[in-house]
Amino acid sequence: MATFVMNNDMKMHAKRSLVMVVLTLLFVSALFAQPAQTLIDVNVAPDRNNWVYKPKDKVKFNVTVTKSNVPVKDVSVRYEVGPEMMPPVTKGNLTLKNGSATIDGGTLKEAGFLRCRVIVTYEGKEYVGLATAAFDPESIRPTTTEPEDFLRFWNDAKAANDKIPMDAKMRLLPERCTEKVNVYEVSFQNFKRGSRLFGILCVPKAEGKYPAILRVPGAGVRPYNGDVANAEKGVITLEIGIHGIPVTMDASVYDNIRLASLDGYQNFNLDDRDRYYYKRVYVGCVRAVDYIFSLPQFDGKNVVVMGGSQGGALSIVTAALDSRIKGLVAFYPALADLTGYLHNRAGGWPHLFNQANLEFNNQPRKIETSKYYDVVNFARHLKVPGFYSMGFNDTTCPPTSMFSAYNVIKAPKTLLLVEETGHWTYPEQWEKAYDFALKLLGK
Repeated sequence: MATFVMNNDMKMHAKRSLVMVVLTLLFVSALFAQPAQTLIDVNVAPDRNNWVYKPKDKVKFNVTVTKSNVPVKDVSVRYEVGPEMMPPVTKGNLTLKNGSATIDGGTLKEAGFLRCRVIVTYEGKEYVGLATAAFDPESIRPTTTEPEDFLRFWNDAKAANDKIPMDAKMRLLPERCTEKVNVYEVSFQNFKRGSRLFGILCVPKAEGKYPAILRVPGAGVRPYNGDVANAEKGVITLEIGIHGIPVTMDASVYDNIRLASLDGYQNFNLDDRDRYYYKRVYVGCVRAVDYIFSLPQFDGKNVVVMGGSQGGALSIVTAALDSRIKGLVAFYPALADLTGYLHNRAGGWPHLFNQANLEFNNQPRKIETSKYYDVVNFARHLKVPGFYSMGFNDTTCPPTSMFSAYNVIKAPKTLLLVEETGHWTYPEQWEKAYDFALKLLGK
């Protein structure tokens, strides 16, 4: 029998391959995360296939409760119906004799979203399902307004950032490299001298000039793995963090930072438009584009920005602020129509003016500052093609807020609606998004 012996180089290659498999699985899990399956499934759906109604149309919500895909007989449920993210207008209780029932949801008199939430208690545990009917969503208009000096404010901010030397640094991460791609942790100065932005850069090893994808992050504090998969297709990829800390530390470090110094960063200095936390973030996204253009392997013209949630917001912001961006991908964008709650309707994440934050943030200076950072006001200035995808059941980035931004976009736009999704995606959504981005990049 032949004996197979691994030398040190082979062992190292095997180790790197295992690391890359793990990183790839983590990356895919983050992109395609869906709600975990539960013992009891509470399925709620409006009585129209496309979930869309006209104002004053009546909507009924069909409810089915199943266990192992079999209807649960004689199960009791309670339900709440009302405009999304607002106190319910109707509450009630039902017994589902054969595991299903219909709830009269009423209507809305104007454009918006009406949500039905159903709660089942089974063997002492609660299970929740919801559905959200859309009423003329294309007619939703934002509550926020654009300051007269909005463009001047951001042009001045970019000009000030341009005066700060980039001072770029690059560190090879051998354990993450593949046969086709080199992977680096990179950093560069941003916002003020000594303040740095960190990210993971993936560059094809083969000689040549390549287009680029800038990946901007969702909310939170975490390490990053980089986008090796697209780099292996012949695209430079740069995935950035926004908090000015290295992105390759142990996960426990980010847990500590998230729960301590960066807890609630979305509210930091909201009373001052020049010191609000997101100013450094927004100009940092532009600085990341500067960095891509400095790379000798970059083709000098083709770059797309993409992300979801906070990253969806940053994709819109970056494309609006930087004319070098060729196109964008935005999933369920956050930071849109932040003042919605002040007008008795849902506002965008991070819900600065909802009931929980109203006492702290309902101040004229904070409201005014929010307008300079509201994604709606950046969406108004987009000039490049964009791919957008969202669902009606999102409770993190309410669809009212997202349509407030989407509806003011005058640039070419592609919308992929997946009505039943919340703050998550199906793999097919990202497949279509990447197809869109790679086509723009000529791949």
